[in-house]
Amino acid sequence: MRIADKMNFDQVNRNLAKNRKEMADLQNKAASQKNMNKPSDDPIAAARVLSARVDLSGNTQFNKSLGYARSFLEYTDQSLGDLTENLIRAKELAISQANDASASGQSRKVVAREISQIFDQVIQIGNRKLGDRFIFGGFKTQTTPFSIEGQYQGDAGEMQIQTDKQSYVPINMPGSKVFLGEGHNSFGVTSATPQQALTIEQFKEEQQTSAEKNMVPQKQQQEDSPETDLRAPASRGQGNDDMLVENPGLIEPNEATGENLFNVVEKMYVALNTNDKTGIQNAIEDMDRAISQVVMARAQVGARSMALDNARETLQKAKVDNNVTISELEDADIFQTVSDMNKTESALKATLQTSGKLVQPSLLDFLR
Repeated sequence: MRIADKMNFDQVNRNLAKNRKEMADLQNKAASQKNMNKPSDDPIAAARVLSARVDLSGNTQFNKSLGYARSFLEYTDQSLGDLTENLIRAKELAISQANDASASGQSRKVVAREISQIFDQVIQIGNRKLGDRFIFGGFKTQTTPFSIEGQYQGDAGEMQIQTDKQSYVPINMPGSKVFLGEGHNSFGVTSATPQQALTIEQFKEEQQTSAEKNMVPQKQQQEDSPETDLRAPASRGQGNDDMLVENPGLIEPNEATGENLFNVVEKMYVALNTNDKTGIQNAIEDMDRAISQVVMARAQVGARSMALDNARETLQKAKVDNNVTISELEDADIFQTVSDMNKTESALKATLQTSGKLVQPSLLDFLR
């Protein structure tokens, strides 16, 4: 095979270009300390790095949301603590007037005035704000939750904060559950629905659906329920043999409700003001249940705070993992890069030396 001078020249140019390109790439890696300076360097790794950076950006926003949610729950917990202290103070006053032999109608009226002040303080706690939002108003954060008479003007919505791509945690306790005892059962304060709405529109739709389900005509209920002929005990011997009553076993018990704190405090105020010792003792029992109701609500707030702490720890771990992934795929090993530069430099020098010997002789050199 005949080797022409042009073939030698082209081969020398290709080898020099290859060595110089490798040297330039290594120098660029050493300068930027990155394995990838553009997506074409490694498309698959570049896609993984981009996905990890997107996750980091989302986790940063999740952390900001968690910080706001944490402050909201802490202020709610503080408010519930103040509410508990006021109720305990009212109970102590009632006990002193119910069991103390020296208590009189005049002293009870004096204590009733302090109970009236506690009622006002309970209203103020229910109307507390964090920033420009009422914490016990449900979704109606711009509306004062309670009037001066204790009428609730908010709703039962629970604001959900996103802690992850598919995780949500409610950050508020509606005043209807804490102060009015709605949705309260033997296990504590519970949500009205298993799945809380994420927006006001979803909440209104759920409320409308729930109302439609509860609006069953009485006539239809009577047609669907089996007839059981049971005579009422009062009808015996009174000529009312055709009087029928419904089977008590077919009636589902209503969901247990909690205590209305305003009614409890007001009941205690009336009993003290009217010197009703029996009424005071009954009010103490109601106050015990009211205090337990607030404590349960506070425990639920604490559980949500723990959920936020766990979510924050998960985000921190995910941040570390994403940074490790990015570093492994993107960052250059400086020691390996310098070693490769030395090897490439030696190869480049060898190429230059051998190339000079290969392309230097020409026809004129032999004619001299």
